[in-house]
Amino acid sequence: MRVEIWSDIACPWCYIGKARFEKGLAAFAHRDEVEVVHRSFELDPHRAKGDTGPVLEMLARKYGRTLDEARAMEAHVAQNARSEGLGYRTEGRDHGNTFDIHRLLHLAKERGLQSELLDLAYRANFAEERSVFDDETLVALAVEAGLDEAEARAVLADSTAYAEAVRADEREAAELGANGVPFFVLDRRYGVSGGQPAEVFTQALEQAWQGRVLEPVGGDAAACDVDGGSC
Repeated sequence: MRVEIWSDIACPWCYIGKARFEKGLAAFAHRDEVEVVHRSFELDPHRAKGDTGPVLEMLARKYGRTLDEARAMEAHVAQNARSEGLGYRTEGRDHGNTFDIHRLLHLAKERGLQSELLDLAYRANFAEERSVFDDETLVALAVEAGLDEAEARAVLADSTAYAEAVRADEREAAELGANGVPFFVLDRRYGVSGGQPAEVFTQALEQAWQGRVLEPVGGDAAACDVDGGSC
């Protein structure tokens, strides 16, 4: 069975949702027969490369909140992340265009290192003092994941490298009706939206395995929508 996950590095609920999905998958009896594929989704696709800014200011603008209210929003997300054993900084993070990260993730997919690079990028963005919107940081993360440094640099230097692969993922997400992430598709029959609890993912995997025609389960869960980045 194949599970496809549309996500963006800028989305905290994707970070949390990945951890919850993996816990749900670990509890699934047929977990060794599940192929997981991560697909691209940009929350702020029109933002220019190099145009970065503080996450708290972006949240305040997007939702019409004060900076203190934005801090409270981030504190809520941080509590959810830490409950899954994930590090999360509520201050000092930046926000920017994630297109280059997605292009490198497609290179990593070809080399069998996609999940490794994704985990490192999430950790750098949400838990560490490292900006994933800087080319040198991206190269360092790629090497840490096991990719060849020269190959990673070549991808970043060529804006067309894997660009169509990223756009194809995004077109497919639109065709499937996904306007926010994380978005999980099980065997192209069954969709789960948002950072659901682990047990919901286990239930979804079990139901998809049985081949039933089902309605989405789990109800509403936190997710990130387009043109904002964080939630």
